[in-house]
Parts: sequence; structure tokens; C-alpha cells
Amino acid sequence: MVPSARLPKCWSASRAKTFARFICIPSALRALPLLLQVLHARKTPARSSGIKSLPSPGINCLNADVVIVHALFHRLQELAREDHSNSPRPGFFRRLHRRAYYTLLAGLERRIYSDEKVSLAAVSQRTATLLRDYFRRQDVRVVPNGVDTTHFSPTARLARRAQARLRRKFQETDFVLLLIGNDWRVKGLDTVLRAMDALRDLPVLLIAAGDDSPDSFRETAKSLGIFERCRFEPSREEVLDFYAAADLYVSPTREDSFGLPVAEAMACGLPVITSTHAGVAALVRDGVDGFILPQFDDSQGLARILHGLYADQVLCKNTGEAAAQAALQWTWDRNAADIWDLLKDAAARKAPPSAKKA
Repeated sequence: MVPSARLPKCWSASRAKTFARFICIPSALRALPLLLQVLHARKTPARSSGIKSLPSPGINCLNADVVIVHALFHRLQELAREDHSNSPRPGFFRRLHRRAYYTLLAGLERRIYSDEKVSLAAVSQRTATLLRDYFRRQDVRVVPNGVDTTHFSPTARLARRAQARLRRKFQETDFVLLLIGNDWRVKGLDTVLRAMDALRDLPVLLIAAGDDSPDSFRETAKSLGIFERCRFEPSREEVLDFYAAADLYVSPTREDSFGLPVAEAMACGLPVITSTHAGVAALVRDGVDGFILPQFDDSQGLARILHGLYADQVLCKNTGEAAAQAALQWTWDRNAADIWDLLKDAAARKAPPSAKKA
């Protein structure tokens, strides 16, 4: 088990919040507990009562035996440094926070992921390849994420569809796109907006859901003349409501270690479009149960796929049904079994020679 995070006595939860507000970056509160947890775990040995290995879901402690890599901050740090001149630019404090946050975690990745005594698992082959390229790790096991198909299903989505669309004043003839994420530039929202600009004659609408700042994207939508077609909504606990309101999920991402919303949308029976830069793309059969853009910034290519799905409702329906069938194989039970095998192997590696002989 991972030791539970405990703030030092001088760092109460209220004091951490006060500190985050003081430096004028409210979202920095996410990084502060993480750093405190790392510092605490550094002093905390693994529990010895039957626990032979210490697993960690990402960068959460410095003494992990196994790390399951859900996001690679080296790659996100590279993207944060790229030229933003052709895409909406986040505000100064948001850019400052992201660079500081990514720099902190990229430094921890260098320290932990380069240590071959630490067993690594990646949620996609793409992430495993990046771990090899950045840290020369040739031994990374791929354990894809699962999806809860009892919660995310065509039946559950359709049961909520009428109310989800009514609240947003969508018409039945509207073709609603959905994108979910917290860094909309990385998720490809600018490409989606430009594709919508090429489809002005069609009733294409968009929900962009997440906790990113919508300001720069609103300005882009206004400049393209499609602002009235776009809804920028904060994240919500019941994410199924977003899928229920949509006709198609689209995320031509610049980088995604996996892309869980794509898998959830497929489980709900929605056609999906993603890019080759998403880890989940390895599980999608292009043109059968989803569509994959070779270039994340190809707005014209995206517009052609969207137009084809809008014009051919049979194709749209068949793709969604095939997506739901494919997602049935991506269970959390399978994920748990793979992780259990990983933990057993890590424990065997860590066992003393006498135990291995026995």
C-alpha cells in the first residue's frame, strides 16, 4: 500500500490553501500536497506487515518498488515550452503554474524512472516508448487502463440523453461534439474549433468540459464566428451527463498517455476521433470503431471525418456500436489482474536470495 499523505504539523490544510492563494495561483494547491506527500514518503518506510513491495500510481513517493505511469511530465513540459503563436494562449499565471508544476514532476521522474530497481508499468505502448526514449528503460510493462462498462454504457447514456440535451437547449437535429480535459491546448481544442469553422453550413455544436480557462478559446471562437455554437463547461462529478448530451467524442490531442475519456465515450456507444498521439489510439481500429488523425493539427482532415459522420447516420451508428463492443474487453478486472502479476514479479525481484531458493 502507499502510505497515506500526512501534512507536517506546520502545514495544516487551511495553511496550505492560504499559501496557494497568497501566491495568486489557486491551482498550485494541486502541486503542494503532492510535494508534501513525496517529502513525507521519503521518510516513511514501506509497511512490513505482509507488504513486500510499495506500489505508486505515478510520482507519489521516492521509495516505490513499482510505479504505474499514467502521465509523463517530461513530455508535457516539452509541450508547455512549444511556440503557442498558432493556438490560443493561456494566461500568464496559468502558464507560470504549469511550467513550475511540470518542472517539479519532471525532476522527480528523472530521479525515479531512471532507477532500474524500480519496476515501471505504462498505461499505453506510446508511454512505454517515451519512457524508453527519455530514461533508457527497456523493461516497461504495458498495462492499459480499464473502463467501467456497467456505468458507461449505451443504455445509461441514452437514458440520460433527453434531459442532458434539454438543459443545454440542444435541438434533436444538432450534431454535438464533446471534448473533456484540463489542458485544452494539449487536447487539441484549437483544432476542433478550426474544423467547426470549415463546417459552418452544418448544425455542429461543441461542449468543451474541464477546468481549463476558457478565455483564450472564447476569443478564438469569436474570431472564427462560431462562439454561439460552443459551450465551455466546468468538470462535474457525474461525467456521464456530458456523454449523454453528445453525438460524438473528439480529441485530436497533442499528447495523451492514454485518453480515458475516449474509452469511456466508446463504452457509451459514441463514435470517437482521436490522434496518433493518444495512447488509447493503439486500441482503436481506425474506420471501424473509431477514427484516428495522423496529424493532431489537421483541422481540414478532422472536418472531413466530421462531415462524413454527420452525412452518414448509418456509419455513425455502426461506429458507435462497434466502439461499445470493443470497450467491453477493457475491463478493470483485466487491469487489476495485470497489475497483480506486475506486483508479484516486483516482489519476487525484491525477495532475498534465500526466499527465492525456497
